[in-house]
Amino acid sequence: MRKYFAIIAFITLGATLASAQDVPFGEVPDHTPMMNSTWETINKLMYKVTHKDNKTIYTPHFPDELKAIDKKTVTLPGYLVPISGGRDHETFMLSVLPVMQCMFCGQGDIPPMVEIFMKKGKKVRFTEEPIKITGTVRLNPNTQEGNSEIQILNAELME
Repeated sequence: MRKYFAIIAFITLGATLASAQDVPFGEVPDHTPMMNSTWETINKLMYKVTHKDNKTIYTPHFPDELKAIDKKTVTLPGYLVPISGGRDHETFMLSVLPVMQCMFCGQGDIPPMVEIFMKKGKKVRFTEEPIKITGTVRLNPNTQEGNSEIQILNAELME
């Protein structure tokens, strides 16, 4: 009887561990990427790679299609990715995938992201749900002026 109990316990433990490997952190919500034509254009950002003094330097290269939306008003759906702590954010990153989904895992490349600067006096409360932002595109060749090569300025949250 003990032998059968040990075998059943071993099989149950093995099945539990096998299913835990399929979803290591529990149930992962299904998120739909928020890709649209503007995101497709933003995703065309490329980098020129040079080397100086044993350092690799990545300089952003903006193809003509991307330059065409510079200083234009765009609307982007996406997921808020905080840059700093707190519930309400004036500056944050917007991604086609949620912050809870590892951006470096799975298939494909790292998803496109842009830095959002809300209109003065406006804030967005953190949410895991998709949001929609409208604002003016700024191509930023110098990331010393913010965190991203592509920024949305004077942004407003769309309802």
